[in-house]
Amino acid sequence: MTHTTEPSIPAPETISGAEAFIRVLLDEGIDTIFGYPGGNVISIYDALYHYTDRLHHILTRHEQGAVHAAQGYARATGKTGIVLATSGPGATNLVTGLADALLDSTPIVCITGQVAEQVLGSDGFQETDIIGISMPVTKWNFQVTKAKDIAPAISKALYIAHTGRPGPVLIDFTANAQKEMCSYLYKKCNFIRSYIPTPHISKASIAEAADLINHAEKPLVLVGQGVQLSHAEPELREFIEKGNLPAGCTLMGLSSLPTGHPLYMGMLGMHGQMALNKKTNECDVLIAVGMRFSSRIIGAAAAYAPQAKVIHLEVDPSEINRSIAADIPVLGNMKRTLPMLTEKLEARSHREWIESFKTWQDFEYDKVVRKQMQPEAGSRITMGEVVKAFGDVDRGEAIVVTDVGQHQMIAARYARMNHPRSFITSGGLGTMGFGLPAAIGAKVGCPDREVVLFVGDGGIQMTIQEFGTILQNRIPVKIILLNNSFLGMVRQWQELFYGKRYSCTELENPDFIRIAQAYGIACRRVTEREDLPGAMQELCNSQEAFFLEVDVEKEGMVFPMIPAGASIDQILYE
Repeated sequence: MTHTTEPSIPAPETISGAEAFIRVLLDEGIDTIFGYPGGNVISIYDALYHYTDRLHHILTRHEQGAVHAAQGYARATGKTGIVLATSGPGATNLVTGLADALLDSTPIVCITGQVAEQVLGSDGFQETDIIGISMPVTKWNFQVTKAKDIAPAISKALYIAHTGRPGPVLIDFTANAQKEMCSYLYKKCNFIRSYIPTPHISKASIAEAADLINHAEKPLVLVGQGVQLSHAEPELREFIEKGNLPAGCTLMGLSSLPTGHPLYMGMLGMHGQMALNKKTNECDVLIAVGMRFSSRIIGAAAAYAPQAKVIHLEVDPSEINRSIAADIPVLGNMKRTLPMLTEKLEARSHREWIESFKTWQDFEYDKVVRKQMQPEAGSRITMGEVVKAFGDVDRGEAIVVTDVGQHQMIAARYARMNHPRSFITSGGLGTMGFGLPAAIGAKVGCPDREVVLFVGDGGIQMTIQEFGTILQNRIPVKIILLNNSFLGMVRQWQELFYGKRYSCTELENPDFIRIAQAYGIACRRVTEREDLPGAMQELCNSQEAFFLEVDVEKEGMVFPMIPAGASIDQILYE
């Protein structure tokens, strides 16, 4: 008789709640935290002191910097970003990042300290109801008041944050929970009874969608960030290549396809490529893959692709029919649904349909692109020239991070991207100040890739203190400041729609070069066009952090532009 031996179960250890927090992170494979210490997380930081060889803590200069850095880390790596902050103002400083992460489906887990359980509700020093405050801007939040509940709560938080449609989670630890002793035995969470992250895939919907695509004469694929969140970039390429389907990306979907792919037609939306927006209202079948039809994509909903049958591939059922009605919804993770759909596709040519994009592409080049890339002699440097100059040296290998504003749209339009997860920006919330800490997080997560930040003079001043994070951690991120001494995007709207009344949008700026030098960052300033290529080469060659300030035209415009609420056919190009 053969006897089988049951695997031995390790005995629980008795440790503090604070150490249980550290241990569960390590057992979950976490190796990086972004944070800022304070009185009500001091027990956790004390426990962390003994694990710094295994858990890398990035000390930012502000809690908002920590949460945006965790977002950049998550977006660049596909992992979950971890943030640690104290109670009261430390916790409330995370709220903007939580809202940003929720709208952009970014997996992060924020841990905040809290006053002791017996003090809750007494308006104790640095007490805020962060659970109530953060509830509208988190996928899930929870307060832990007992040490024994810390490890299960963190494991559950990590599971919720990265499964299904990813998003931010906040866990609030009371001070007593951190100090109490508890039994610790790691148990990974991989199921929650009331939580179904991935919906059932309907084979009938797959077949129906494939049949519609196979009979389409003018199909068009719209790619959102859902493709990258599900790591389905190879499956997307197989899908569009088999069906010879032209495709475009939303702002958040950029880099899901290489910008040089022959079927890639550019970016959708308010400042997207004219051909792609125009053809949206000409296609007969619209295939939306992991995108939510945001207002910046559809403009006037009633006039958006009324002629087209809509197929919507989506993991989140709440997005189906939310903005645009779907004729065929295909629920499920794109990593699974795209291959199932590709298997049933017929190889098609669509040559005339694809060639028809060229008319509008040529028109846009003549009316818009030429002015950005070949400005008149003696004029100021354009933002487009700067983005192109970087691309000429880097050739699409870097992770491009942006802040929010005109430079964001110019980078989205003109940056070259060869690899997935190569464009990181604040999309749904449009958070100025996002860029610098997000670039830091991206570089921490991907040290072997070049990370370049395009930022405006308004946005950089919202989180410029994170130069200190670069200094202390020796993070070799590259920063390109496009300085026009304006809040450029608001100024553009004032010029177009408010009679050039530039109310409170012109900036009197500091000497950014001297600030960078004070933080030990190599730097250079460019004012003349002929100096731009050499400066860009110097930036790319640097093995350390580098700050390049470029003086660009003060009243430059980002065209094309679809005015807010207008039809996607109502495109301004000058």
